[in-house]
Amino acid sequence: MYKFGHELPEFAMYPLLDNSRAMADLEGMYERVLDAAAAHGFAALLTGLDYRASPDWGTKLGYSRQALADALTQSIEFLREVARPYAGQVAKIVCGSMVGPRGDAYSLNRTITAEEAEDYHRFQIETVQRAGAEFISAVTFNNIPEAVGVARACARLQIPVSISFMLGADHRLKSGPTLKEAIEAVDAEAGDARPDFYGVNCSHPLEFEPALEPGSWIARLRCLRPNASPKDKAELCSLGHLEDGDPPDLGRRMGELARRFPHIDVWGGCCGTWERHLNEIARNVRAVRGQA
Repeated sequence: MYKFGHELPEFAMYPLLDNSRAMADLEGMYERVLDAAAAHGFAALLTGLDYRASPDWGTKLGYSRQALADALTQSIEFLREVARPYAGQVAKIVCGSMVGPRGDAYSLNRTITAEEAEDYHRFQIETVQRAGAEFISAVTFNNIPEAVGVARACARLQIPVSISFMLGADHRLKSGPTLKEAIEAVDAEAGDARPDFYGVNCSHPLEFEPALEPGSWIARLRCLRPNASPKDKAELCSLGHLEDGDPPDLGRRMGELARRFPHIDVWGGCCGTWERHLNEIARNVRAVRGQA
């Protein structure tokens, strides 16, 4: 949107699938992610075009259920096409689907129940599974019942899932709980359907690092995808340009987290991050972890 000038209606990517110029730009973006993985010896988990490809958002954008299903299928096919030339350069590439909350990520979404969330998100999960998605990455969640519902839907369909929460300046989910409380609550309520692992995304280390308190729960956290800037999220959305923060500082912070938490093994970036940020993160994590 900011780099190339493409409009994202309702912040959705899949309406660009029929725009050849936009898809060429997106292909270049994904290639730079894969270049970073190849350069630093990482595997790659690819998701992204279907963040808002769920029924309510699709209806808002004028998509029928069939049109939305077609867009979901095309999103997975796009990832596989981009990944194909890197088969000999990146040790492993896994293509999946990115599931976002039913409502806006910055809203509380208090009314949704786990049962409603399971039923609602099943459409996207089932569709991408048929299209060949290998995992589900649920991101920017701040509501425990909705996270439980996604976990249950994935368990029923037997597809791996990670759930990433979003933290604010108070180091908590917008709905109130700490990261520890949220992870423990979802695990307890999901039971045998608990997610494969958890993550944090759309938050700067200044927001989420204080939430990494000691305890056995931390072993369930395996993924960190920080924002480039510590600025307020609503402010970032209204700036009208990318705020890239300080890439070397972000890389150093993530390297330190890799040192402190050697079990965390999924790294990436969220709002404002670009290949420079990814390379700084990968370089610093690799310096701590060595070539294992």
